Amino acid sequence: MIVKTLEDVLGTKGEAHGDKWHSMRLLRAEDGMGVTLTDSILEAGFEMTLWQKNHLEACYCLEGSGTVEELDRGIIHQIRPGTLYAMNNNDRHLIRIAERTRLICTFVPALTGDEVHDEDGSL
Repeated sequence: MIVKTLEDVLGTKGEAHGDKWHSMRLLRAEDGMGVTLTDSILEAGFEMTLWQKNHLEACYCLEGSGTVEELDRGIIHQIRPGTLYAMNNNDRHLIRIAERTRLICTFVPALTGDEVHDEDGSL
């Protein structure tokens, strides 16, 4: 059984952060579950183009608000508590956050913890 707290992840390679975002990767590849589970905070004003070329990602909003835009289709979706959005086709997307937002996200296959976003937003 795996039991972790956010405090357990602080200061490890499971903690990732950048300009206006902070992600705690509670499950990673080394845990052997085949999936990554994150608890992520995006601050107001966060805006980033993302493209998970090598992973499928699903995000569930617990608090806050913003939008996610499907860049290939030009469709904008509202994000608010209770919203799930999933990049089931490695979709390029643009996230814009209006107020501090907390997301629980999954990645398949699991992240190692060493990944960084490329210039095109890919992971």
